[in-house]
Amino acid sequence: MLHIINKSPLSNSSFNDCLRVMDKGEILLIEDAVIAATKGCALEAKTREALGRFKIHVLMPDLEARGMADRVIDGVSTVDYGGFVDLVAANKNCQSWL
Repeated sequence: MLHIINKSPLSNSSFNDCLRVMDKGEILLIEDAVIAATKGCALEAKTREALGRFKIHVLMPDLEARGMADRVIDGVSTVDYGGFVDLVAANKNCQSWL
């Protein structure tokens, strides 16, 4: 299952809630959720720990729009819009976290 998160982890619990309940699958961070994939973020340690259990992807155009493209945590993969489509197509189910 692909878990898609779009809210900032600094003002919304979606990222933490997703990590708490998921047992397998992949995570795609888009829009303001991309903050969770950056070095220096308050949730960097939590993201690094999650990388040991799940694949985490981040939408590069959203990182670029926020000036964070050079701060991606090692191990987090970046995808473009085509990669976003590929992730959706590769996963039987998608869960959007609001």
